Amino acid sequence: MAVSLELVDALKRCLRGQGMTYRDLAAQMKMSEAAIKRMFSRRAMSLQRLEQICEVLDVGLAELSAEASRGRKPMAQLEAAQEQALVKEPALLMALFLTLNRWRQEDVLEHFGFTSAQWTGLLVKLDRLGIIELMPGNRTRTLTARNFRWRADGPMERYFRHTLLTDYFADAFDGEQDALLLLSGSLSIEGIKQLRQRLEEVAREFDALLARDATLPASERIGVSLVLAQKPWLLQLFNPYRRSRTG
Repeated sequence: MAVSLELVDALKRCLRGQGMTYRDLAAQMKMSEAAIKRMFSRRAMSLQRLEQICEVLDVGLAELSAEASRGRKPMAQLEAAQEQALVKEPALLMALFLTLNRWRQEDVLEHFGFTSAQWTGLLVKLDRLGIIELMPGNRTRTLTARNFRWRADGPMERYFRHTLLTDYFADAFDGEQDALLLLSGSLSIEGIKQLRQRLEEVAREFDALLARDATLPASERIGVSLVLAQKPWLLQLFNPYRRSRTG
C-alpha cells in the first residue's frame, strides 16, 4: 500500500523538527543514505516503511496524520510571553526540556519527584501555551523546531545571564564529561566573522547529536549544557592600564 504525498511531506517536517538528517535516519534504519534520499525525493514509500520511520522518530501514525492535515512549519522561536511563562515556573521549563528530549512519562516519574497528575498538569500548561500539542495517553508533539533559539535579550536569555550563568560556572570543570576553554586575543573583523560561523557549526553538530541520541533510553543519556559565546571584551582588571583617548 502506497503512502500519500501529504504523509511523506509531514514525515519530512518531523525529521527537520527533530534535527535529524537523512544520514542519521539511514543509520537508525540500517539503510544507505542514498536509499533514504531516493525514497523521500520520489515521495514514494510503503506503509511498512512509513511505520518503521515513525518508530525511529517516536511519532504515531495519528500524530503524523494530524501534522499532514496542518502542514505548518515548526516554530523557530518562542514568543516573549511564552518564554516569560517558562521563566516564572521552573517546573514548566523542566517539562519542556524533558519533552524536547523525548523523555517518556514512565522515565520522568521514575527520575523526578512528579506525580502522574502533576506531570499531566505541566503538559497541559505547555499545550495551552502553544509550545506542544498534547495527545492521548500524554504523548506529545512539539510545535517548536528541535533546534529553536531563545529570543535575543528575551526573558529566557536574561534569566540565564542573571541567574543561571553563575550557577553554571560555580563548580570546577574537572569531571570526565566536563570541558572549559577560555581563550582571548585580538582578531580582525573577518576573523571574528569566521569564528562566529564555526560556533554556529558547533551548535548544529550539538543539535544533530541530540537528535541521534534521542532514541536511547533515558538511563543511557546525561543532561548536557553547552555555552558558546564571543564578543569584543577586555578584562576589567586591565582598565587601569589603558591610556585615555579623550582630548
